[in-house]
Amino acid sequence: MSTEKPVVTQAMINAYDEYTHLTLDRRGFMEKLTKLAGSAGAAAAIAPLLAANKASAEVIAAGDTRLEAKDVTFAGSRGEMKGYLVRPKDAAGKLGSIIVIHENRGLNPHIRDVARRMALEGFVALAPDFLSPLGGTPEDEDKARDLFTNLDPALTAANAEASLTYLSKLDGSNGKVGAIGFCWGGGVVNRFATISPELKAGVAYYGAQPPAGDVPKIKAALLLHYAGLDDRINAGIDAYRKELQAGGKTFEIFVYDGVNHAFNNDTSAARYDKKAADLAWGRTVEFLKKYLS
Repeated sequence: MSTEKPVVTQAMINAYDEYTHLTLDRRGFMEKLTKLAGSAGAAAAIAPLLAANKASAEVIAAGDTRLEAKDVTFAGSRGEMKGYLVRPKDAAGKLGSIIVIHENRGLNPHIRDVARRMALEGFVALAPDFLSPLGGTPEDEDKARDLFTNLDPALTAANAEASLTYLSKLDGSNGKVGAIGFCWGGGVVNRFATISPELKAGVAYYGAQPPAGDVPKIKAALLLHYAGLDDRINAGIDAYRKELQAGGKTFEIFVYDGVNHAFNNDTSAARYDKKAADLAWGRTVEFLKKYLS
């Protein structure tokens, strides 16, 4: 039996990105991957390298004694929202708060882990389940992705505002709330910034840009991370930059050369890039401390 690691090409990564963000057709994706890999067996070995691996999602243990973490429910725009709330156990003074907005897989173990990482940086972190109006995040990621096609963008933005309100009133919060989002969540951060005068800071990782006409309404400072190989999302960077500059907004844009969409997600072996992820994370923490302290 061969022990050689399967070779993952950029064309395979692009096909996976098309599947997860555009077509949601797994059969079509596997057919394309089989052609690219040369055989069904090779495709079967490569597919898990492209997908997220829940087994490797826990960088910070769920029971880390430095943290207080719990599942919570709170009032959404229309109905109850579910979420995961984490804070440092022995915080000195009141802390800034972060809404951690998930990818188009819902509130999964990886995003819970990101919330714990944020808390260890000195924030109160809430990871809402934005699929709550549809019953919450299912275990099966393909089913979760399917649900996003039925999610009302206006309701999502309103539930982001409800999350902000919840965080701003928590004991131990200094009232300043920011948001960080990844992929689908990055797009939510961008849109949320156009409707929320109370959002102090937003960090969008490879997120779709908001309509140009809404950019003048942005009040929050923005930090925008993009992957150099992410042609689909990057097509909107120049226009977004132009509108932000024209409106005199506070923002920073970083494009990380040679890395793929989802480069921060360390559960996806083929797309994760540690160097870019560490650099972006350091910039993110510095930025959020600046605007939320």
